[in-house]
Amino acid sequence: MKFLVLGTLEVWDGQNRVTLPSTRHQRVLAMLLLTPGAVVPVSKLVEATWDDEPPATATKQIQNCVSALRGRLGDTECQVIATDGRGYRVAVTEDQLDLLCFTRRIATARVLAAAGEPAEAVLEMRSALRLWRGPALDGLGTAALTARARRLDEQRLDALEQCVDWQLALGEHREVADELVELVTEHPLRERPHAQLMLALTRCGRQAEAIEVFHRLRERLAEELGVDPGAEVRELYERVLRGEVDLSPPVSAVREPGSAPAPRPGPAAPEPPRLDRAVQELVMVITRQWTAEAEVRSLNRPEPVPLRWSETRRQVAAVAAAPPYGRSAEDPDRPMPSGGLTDLLARFRQVPTRQLVVLGGPGAGKSVLAILFTLGLLADHRPGEPVPVLFSLASWNPHREHIHRWLARMLVQEYPGLANTAVYGRDAATRLVVENRVLPVLDGLDEIPPGLRAAAIDALDRAVAGDRPLVVTCRSEEYELAADQAGAILARAAVVEIEPVALEDAVDFLTARRRVGEERWQPVIDHLRRHPGGALAQSLRTPLMIDLARTAYAHPSTVPAELCDPARFGDRAAIEGHLLDAYLPAVYASWPEPPLRHERPVPARAYDVDHAERWLAFLARHLNRTRTHDLAWWRLDRAVPRPVGGLLLGMPAALLFWITGWLAGGPLIGLVYGLFFAAAGCGVHTLGRRPGPLRVELHFRSTATRFLGRFGIGVVIGVSLGLGWSLSAEMIGLLATVFGLGVGLHVWLATPVDVNRVSSPPLVLRNDRIATWAFTLSFMASLGLFYTVAFAFTREIRFVPILGGTFDLGLACAAGLASGLLGRFLLGNLGGAAYGLAGTVVGGLIFSRAPSLANALTVGALFGLAGGLTVGLARAWGAFTVVRLWLAARGHIPLHLMRFLDDAHRRGVLRQVGAVYQFRHARLEERLAARCGAPPTSRGRGG
Repeated sequence: MKFLVLGTLEVWDGQNRVTLPSTRHQRVLAMLLLTPGAVVPVSKLVEATWDDEPPATATKQIQNCVSALRGRLGDTECQVIATDGRGYRVAVTEDQLDLLCFTRRIATARVLAAAGEPAEAVLEMRSALRLWRGPALDGLGTAALTARARRLDEQRLDALEQCVDWQLALGEHREVADELVELVTEHPLRERPHAQLMLALTRCGRQAEAIEVFHRLRERLAEELGVDPGAEVRELYERVLRGEVDLSPPVSAVREPGSAPAPRPGPAAPEPPRLDRAVQELVMVITRQWTAEAEVRSLNRPEPVPLRWSETRRQVAAVAAAPPYGRSAEDPDRPMPSGGLTDLLARFRQVPTRQLVVLGGPGAGKSVLAILFTLGLLADHRPGEPVPVLFSLASWNPHREHIHRWLARMLVQEYPGLANTAVYGRDAATRLVVENRVLPVLDGLDEIPPGLRAAAIDALDRAVAGDRPLVVTCRSEEYELAADQAGAILARAAVVEIEPVALEDAVDFLTARRRVGEERWQPVIDHLRRHPGGALAQSLRTPLMIDLARTAYAHPSTVPAELCDPARFGDRAAIEGHLLDAYLPAVYASWPEPPLRHERPVPARAYDVDHAERWLAFLARHLNRTRTHDLAWWRLDRAVPRPVGGLLLGMPAALLFWITGWLAGGPLIGLVYGLFFAAAGCGVHTLGRRPGPLRVELHFRSTATRFLGRFGIGVVIGVSLGLGWSLSAEMIGLLATVFGLGVGLHVWLATPVDVNRVSSPPLVLRNDRIATWAFTLSFMASLGLFYTVAFAFTREIRFVPILGGTFDLGLACAAGLASGLLGRFLLGNLGGAAYGLAGTVVGGLIFSRAPSLANALTVGALFGLAGGLTVGLARAWGAFTVVRLWLAARGHIPLHLMRFLDDAHRRGVLRQVGAVYQFRHARLEERLAARCGAPPTSRGRGG
């Protein structure tokens, strides 16, 4: 079975074309094929199928479409279109889907070019371009599909331009000239093919025509966008005029029009092929990551709120960054640059340093613009350009960490495959940053604590002084305050500011999904036009409030006209407060789920709005109190008072140790075991900090050498313990084997194979759960076996007995060293000291051997369980599980918290930023926190 989307949607079964029942079926299949292997929620399939308000039976109709598609495809066992949770996913290989083949061939071509084989790269790229049969998904024009198809067409155009660059480098200017003439005719505002055509014509001896190409481009840009051609095109034009264009340049000397300067060499010898692979894979994975997030946030449903920007009039931009792009003393009447997203991308490319600051008020759409800006750069990613990588700045402390080190750390956290040295080389993330291979898009400078903002701006300015590209978003007043009070600015960055949403743009967005003949919004529209300066119009000047209004009044039974009532909503604060309060009841309406395959239908999971509000309010208060916007599951223990958390995490293991000591040596021994392990566990969990989650996966291939090394370490530990307790050679051999296996299996917890796995809260939790169980079970088996054989078979040799023979210093030192190393491994220096002391006291106690093997096995099993529980609760997932159960029992959060958070993310209440969630906007978070009785702190965060 073959599927074709690069043109009209087609399905082929061998030599025969499969006829699909209707356009509706084609749209469902197309939406699935656009994200092969990924789950597409039913809600997204509904959006792709109906442009207008979907019918009440939309979910059922989608299920029927999928069933019919399976029948046409002969997919009787649901292997091609699989049901997965709330949606469906299509399972196809590269040979079955032309889109996957196209993507693979492009990546191969770029690797060939990076390896110095441009001729082979051209052949591979041309084979990829031949897969296209016309515009992507031609004829399936719903808004959702059209936006996705437009991005595919952009990828094709980018691939064609890149191929032309390589051919020009090979001297094939005559071969590409005619093709470029057609390309600039189809895309009259695209600068890159114009530059390529100018270069090709000049090398063909047609200098006058090349000059004419530039003049036509300049006229069109001025008439339609009000901007001049970019610096690269202007520079090429001047070289053509001076006759300085090399007619037959060597391949190594050619620099693609619009590409960034070559990166400066670092102190170590680079590894271009492997680093280039990381770059190419980052382009693909970041595109998928933020495309999916844009879909979850419904940014293209059907279109995002139009965001307009203009050059800021605040005194926060340096003079060096202003001319010739803004007003100057020589030309005070020149209009300030302004425009939409496409214009902002062009504006960014015009700035020589590629440094840009985007300002805006609360809810102005800065975070949305950062996502769309990143996707726009990725859709037009050019060879040699750095990869745009979007991060939230909230976790950066400029006093403690250099921005480059922070960026490298965040890259590994969000794309853990970069730590795989076998695939990408050593320190791949650091080299990507240092060698200028990534473009940081840093969202939310205002999220940094106020006392650090000026220092952060100054640190950024020093870090990008060598013309390193950078994009930063910040609230306008916070950035201006830092500039006024400390003189902190980015000295070579252009500064633009998001404008309030135009009245008609707000009207268009509010009514974009209105059904034919529906008049519910007409009173609001009339009121806005009659009172353009009124409270309602002022409220609907930001994308946040416009989206809240459309969401709150989406149901046909609601009455938007109530917003016009001055008695209820006399000012802007009242209107915005009402919209914030109405948001959760609107989004927590019933949401039917499709039935799961091989399971009987279950009722849809519906959260009562009162419960949802109470849980979200508790989480908002927790974030407010800890002064962060990042809702990280591994920091949930901070929602519990430290002494309570210490007891919850320290006492379970201590109780098991108490029972173990009682059974082994009597009540007094049990009391010592319990008291000292309780003091160690509760103290460490109260005062210390546990490590974050492990972003690892199970891998067995190519681990033999490392496994043997770790196994040897475990053997040494086992032999040492066996000798310390005077065990027989057979028992020592058994201990050595078990400890060797217990320590050795940890090598199977390795970093992901490649960078294609993006961190997400469920994925990070799943990986850390695997690691926690691996550590817990291995230590449980090792410690349990050790205690069993030591209790049953020790020869009772004493080394340095004291206190009347009830305590042995030799045994105490051995046990203290072992438990101290374990404690440090789990919980750092404090854990090493606390558990080392507990192990010293407990290990030095002298009591009789086990009266029977059964007694030894029982006590050993309890000791192993206590040790395993100590290890498990010291890991992020173990602590999260206990704290989650405690908070759920008190009604603060739901029992299945991650399921609830994932549901809130899909409803739009939360947004996903890498491995953490955030509330969709700080104002919603603060509103919910205030309901819980906590006065919100002013930490800022733009929308």
